[in-house]
Amino acid sequence: MNLSGRRESTNVDDRRGMSTAAKVGGGGFLGIIIAIVFAYFTNGGDLMSALQSSGALDAITTQGQVSTEGREFSEEEQQLARFSKQVLASTEDVWTKVFKSMGKTYVPPRMVLYTGGVQTGCGQGNASVGPFYCSADQALYIDLSFFSSMKSQLGADGDFAYAYVIAHEVGHHVQHLLGTLNAAHSKMARLNETQANKISVRIELQADFYAGVWGHHENNMFGSIEDGDLQEAIQCAQVIGDNYLQEKARGYSQPESFTHGTSAQRMRWLKLGLSTGDMNRGDTFSLSESQL
Repeated sequence: MNLSGRRESTNVDDRRGMSTAAKVGGGGFLGIIIAIVFAYFTNGGDLMSALQSSGALDAITTQGQVSTEGREFSEEEQQLARFSKQVLASTEDVWTKVFKSMGKTYVPPRMVLYTGGVQTGCGQGNASVGPFYCSADQALYIDLSFFSSMKSQLGADGDFAYAYVIAHEVGHHVQHLLGTLNAAHSKMARLNETQANKISVRIELQADFYAGVWGHHENNMFGSIEDGDLQEAIQCAQVIGDNYLQEKARGYSQPESFTHGTSAQRMRWLKLGLSTGDMNRGDTFSLSESQL
């Protein structure tokens, strides 16, 4: 992905070098670790929703922050930080234009870069969560070490794959601004776990679609997509499918526990957004399960 000379977003809170010290409630560290491991392999690598619903986040209370300001960042991490800021700037440009075409005003989210742990409007965040979006403070949170984990643990690599991850979280912000996210979460709260999971899948697939919409308009506006970029993102969508992660972790999958969608579904909605750029094609909530 060619972002040479492109601006970096200033809507970034760089908290790298600060780690959050915390204490654990009555469940103890073992219970928290079990929740984290289980949720990682059953929630597409994004643990925030699972930890919130399981109560694991409630077991952690912030004691304060421990400064590690003396830490020196590698050139690779600094490059990833610059790249992430450029991708965020791109999403600001693209979604401002798309919202304007719909007669709406786009209000960009903040991006928080952190190391290890972070306090958010949605509770305590941890690097194990992977990148996540919090609608309470309209911010997306990223520990840049996640991109190294993508490469080493999942075999998903490449700048456009990393950009897709950021664009997916921004997609949740788009859902928040359009009212979709809150409506879906409200409905989930009234359902049992299996039915709520089905709504979660629709939320995540739409965020994949919006990531594709961003890529479509980014390329039309700036011609930034290079040979191999699309395959990088599609490969990433494949290896973060619920079925792929569950089968990799334990040899089988449980569809009733899916919260992000299968590999085939995630690739399909990402590709649809990339190929059309049409917001009207992304209603994942009105389709039957077989149409997803």
